[in-house]
Amino acid sequence: MKREAQIALTISFSNGGSLSPEDLLLIEYIRKERSILGAARASGISYRKCWLMVDALNRTFETPVFETHPGRRGGGAEITAFGERLVALYGSMERRTRTATAAALGELQKATDPRYQKRASGAAEAAPKAEPRRARSRRS
Repeated sequence: MKREAQIALTISFSNGGSLSPEDLLLIEYIRKERSILGAARASGISYRKCWLMVDALNRTFETPVFETHPGRRGGGAEITAFGERLVALYGSMERRTRTATAAALGELQKATDPRYQKRASGAAEAAPKAEPRRARSRRS
């Protein structure tokens, strides 16, 4: 099965925050599950990472993306009106990006080597192994 090249839109903001496809996926899971814990279970992302992502998104913008309700009973999370607008704006930017880059991306896809296989650990395997150092003799 041949995969086509894809564009993944990640927005890096001037304040250091960002918005990525993974963030949008988390927003969708929280919308569906209505809790961070439920989103973590459904997505396979750790609860801690989900909580850190929620916190980062809420701190990135002046208006919160999520409204959280702590508590063992009755707790949960929901997407704010601003969060819904954020999803809509991101979706619009993503569609326009795909349209604007389709021809160039197709050209790049045709230029790829079909024999390429991704290595599991990347450059670490390609680097030559260093020879062990010999112990230096100490003179008194």
